[in-house]
Amino acid sequence: MINYANTATHPEQFLALTGYTLEEFLALLPPFTARFEAYMATHTLDGEPRQERAYSTYTNSPLPTLEDKLFFILVYLKTAPLQVVQGALFGMPQPVANKWIHRLLPLVNQALAALDALPARTVAELELDPDKAGLYLHDGTERPINRPSDAADQTTYYSGKKKQHTVKNNVIIDGDCKIIFLTDTVEGKKHDKKLADEAGYTLPAGSVLVQDTGFQGFALDEVVILQPTKKPRGKTLSALAKAINRWISSLRMRIEHAIGGVKRYRIVKDKLRNWKKGIRDLVFETCCGLHNFRLNFRPWHYAVALPLQGLMLKSL
Repeated sequence: MINYANTATHPEQFLALTGYTLEEFLALLPPFTARFEAYMATHTLDGEPRQERAYSTYTNSPLPTLEDKLFFILVYLKTAPLQVVQGALFGMPQPVANKWIHRLLPLVNQALAALDALPARTVAELELDPDKAGLYLHDGTERPINRPSDAADQTTYYSGKKKQHTVKNNVIIDGDCKIIFLTDTVEGKKHDKKLADEAGYTLPAGSVLVQDTGFQGFALDEVVILQPTKKPRGKTLSALAKAINRWISSLRMRIEHAIGGVKRYRIVKDKLRNWKKGIRDLVFETCCGLHNFRLNFRPWHYAVALPLQGLMLKSL
């Protein structure tokens, strides 16, 4: 079995199991503790309204401390094991592991919300300073799911691009690679541009939005769109167009890195075997929040590319 106390003494193993350093883990612990204690003051572990008896941890509890509880759910998100394996790792049967997973996951999400680490989910929540233009990037990302049993759903969720059944989200990141907006989780068949149109997000006037050719035709008022130029059929691109495409690709790697930062949590990279309603959306939002919060401690740095922007715009 594993637990927090033993694993915390091995920093590399702790990072591999949770995706967080000990410093980051301890920074997330206080808001998680507050959410857990507030919930257990009014509800039982089974989710029923609490009566007279106050919550207390049993002496033989497999997760005796709040550190163990946070460690348990982060290990589940990072490694995405079968619930029977997760239970065996922490000394509990699968039904108990299932109960703890569904109890702790929303609380981690709420803790990240309290830390202002979660991305906005609606246009109303996307609070950007209208007078502060910046660099933004957006892209779609797909996650595999099990083949639906319903024939209509099989068609709806089949992604011709990935050649499997998937769900999809669009994400927007800022120049610091933090995910600031996350669309609803939809069927993998839906096109990136259509999902962006339906989301209806806007950016401050004068901003630059970098996108790939999957968003062909997408535009925002008073926002400069940077998109690679497609090679004309039967022709070749000029040397200048190729250089511009390479420069745009050097910018686009930021969102690829951001999505990869989210998908270091295998719960949103592998097929999710949890069938509870709403869980697909919840785990992705939570992992986006974990990515954002981690960047407060380990920010990413990229070479400044803005001086090339004016040259590129004059050349188009």
